Amino acid sequence: MTPVAGMLPSGTLPSGILLNGMPLNGTLLNGMLLNSMLLNSMFPTGTLLWCALFAALGAVGTRVVRGYALRRRLLDQPGERRSHAVATPRGGGLAVVLAVLVAIAALALRMPREIVLLACAGVGLLLVAGIGWLDDHRPLPPWPKLATHVLAAGWLATGFFLSGADPRVALAVFLSVPVLVNVWNFMDGIDGLATTQAILVAAAYAWLAGDALTVHVGLAFIAALFGFLPSNFPKAKIFLGDVGSGALGYVLAWLAGAAMTSTPPSAWPLVLLPPAAFLLDAGLTLARRAARGERWWTPHVGHVYQRWARKAGSHIPVTLSYAAWTMIGCGLMVWLAEGKGRGLAMAAAAWMTAGCAAWGWLDRSRARVVDAPGRA
Repeated sequence: MTPVAGMLPSGTLPSGILLNGMPLNGTLLNGMLLNSMLLNSMFPTGTLLWCALFAALGAVGTRVVRGYALRRRLLDQPGERRSHAVATPRGGGLAVVLAVLVAIAALALRMPREIVLLACAGVGLLLVAGIGWLDDHRPLPPWPKLATHVLAAGWLATGFFLSGADPRVALAVFLSVPVLVNVWNFMDGIDGLATTQAILVAAAYAWLAGDALTVHVGLAFIAALFGFLPSNFPKAKIFLGDVGSGALGYVLAWLAGAAMTSTPPSAWPLVLLPPAAFLLDAGLTLARRAARGERWWTPHVGHVYQRWARKAGSHIPVTLSYAAWTMIGCGLMVWLAEGKGRGLAMAAAAWMTAGCAAWGWLDRSRARVVDAPGRA
């Protein structure tokens, strides 16, 4: 991967650099301004067309998959371990997967130097989406799925390592794939939540990375999610399914690795800020279930977001509240990134601590309804 200053410090640039034919000899520029100028010089007017293409693929693909799911009776039925009241087709995330695969193929042709990373990322995505698609048709035991996620993590981590990334980044990618894949699966329980969170987190990571490849992958991914979103929020006509939720987590792990590659190690804690709401709700809930001796890997409605939605009688305020929290986290990430690396680990720890406090408050006060019937 070729970094383009996702977080370059201000300073004197080497002489002889040209941007749009203009020398930057010794000019002092803010790192983010330079990043923006470089991206604009490389992708002037095609960005809107790129986004429109993948938004269309996401929208049209969702309609096609929904028709298929209805014909094959791939329906999530209401139940005590569900947060919806109407049988709803699943598997709509396949449209997003196909859009990202198209983007990978197009970028491989346009950026042949990135072929190794793109090929490895594509194989990993196929593994995660493939096992999820099978699970959407016929539920599978958790351990074969986890083994497939680990295999996919190996492919993506290998792609980063062979592309010259820091071995610590490759290791972080290897660990983050199974974590984010399963976090997004666990948190995909109410209308629009997993989709809107993925849009926001992907945008933050693409901004932080700033290189051409990551920006184009991020834009294609976000556009496809926007194409899918009207069918999933505010009233879900189709769910992501395991094929979609797992793929969302996988792509976000890819973008997180790219953000780490383009930033100094001191800035790596920043990648924890955008997905904090999901990481904390999933992690704290599962830790509590494990401490109680419960089968934490089985479906349940014990997450704070699920219980809050039941108490509210609607998914909309919960999805929007989580989005607001994540937008604040993304804004904090941007502010800290422009601060050029001072106190980032402490700031990330403070944000995660605030998130834990918010989770605890919701758990005690606003999410104590677990037996009322869910409403979609």
